[in-house]
Amino acid sequence: MDSSFLIEKGVIILVVFSITMLIALYSTFAERVLAGYFQDRLGPNRAGPGGFLQPLADGVKMFTKEDFIPDTPNKWLFIIGPGLAMTTALMTSAVIPWGRQLTIGGYTATLQAADINIAMLYVFGVISIGVYGIMIGGWASNNKFSLLGAVRASSQMISYEVAMGLSIIAILMVSGSLSIHTIAEKQHGFIDWDWKGHFVWPSWYVFKQPLAFLIFLICAFAETNRTPFDLPECESELVGGYHTEYSSMKLGFFLFAEYVNMFISSAIISIVFFGGYNYPGMDWVTQHVGPNVATILGTVVLFAKVFFFIFFYMWVRWTVPRFRYDQLMNLGWKILMPLAILNIVITGIVLILTGP
Repeated sequence: MDSSFLIEKGVIILVVFSITMLIALYSTFAERVLAGYFQDRLGPNRAGPGGFLQPLADGVKMFTKEDFIPDTPNKWLFIIGPGLAMTTALMTSAVIPWGRQLTIGGYTATLQAADINIAMLYVFGVISIGVYGIMIGGWASNNKFSLLGAVRASSQMISYEVAMGLSIIAILMVSGSLSIHTIAEKQHGFIDWDWKGHFVWPSWYVFKQPLAFLIFLICAFAETNRTPFDLPECESELVGGYHTEYSSMKLGFFLFAEYVNMFISSAIISIVFFGGYNYPGMDWVTQHVGPNVATILGTVVLFAKVFFFIFFYMWVRWTVPRFRYDQLMNLGWKILMPLAILNIVITGIVLILTGP
């Protein structure tokens, strides 16, 4: 294998890992600032100018706290749980295309760690493994509240994976590919529609599959254990849920995994439904300014879309109250799953009648 290829992929992996950890770190700060704004109170404002160094202070605190391990016969599983949750959260970023190609000194590099033709299947496979980290950690804690939180988390994630997977099937039918890069490229350009005038809008799948987008978005909240689906760790009932017995960086891994999942899910939503790195005027920038500038601008646009959905996650947390558990299950099995199946049927009929 060409050494330049290995160097390219190594650099991309390192950069993506660094950016993911940085965004996860400062997502905690952004959430606390937004919480202060929504609740009309001061947020973190002591560590650094405007509290900007608060995430670093929190990181130092996590590293220096006492690493407590409860009296459990499963000490190794207690240690493996948060590591597995963090590892699976980071693995999903490997197949995400962050932009088109960059040409530097005659060498062309693709802004994606691994462009595999079953990328969506890979993402769902890794996500399904992530529940084991929560389940193992809650069970090995030897604590009834941790176990209840872990059982809730596993039931919730497994239930909503079904509706999420069904919603993506409609996208696969329209795009004809499991590759996330191909799905992004299919959304390049515009849709022209002549009906009482001339309307032009981007060919993003959110316009072709609005119901699939809504189902996927709701399921993403449940998969990341975010409000209003944060029942696995609701403080009023389960103290801290599956991570009640954890401290130090083991607790930090569980908390970081949630924010990494939030970042990755925002990236997947942005790419699958909102065109990813595609933006209006991309072809003009490519022809008149240069392909490298168009690629860099596309990456900036993608991150802008990602940051919007991260903000949306936080906005919903401080706006919508928590569901009851029976409401959570009814929504997943009795509403979202039938709607996803109906959407597949309608998409199939439309494709048969009109073509892809």
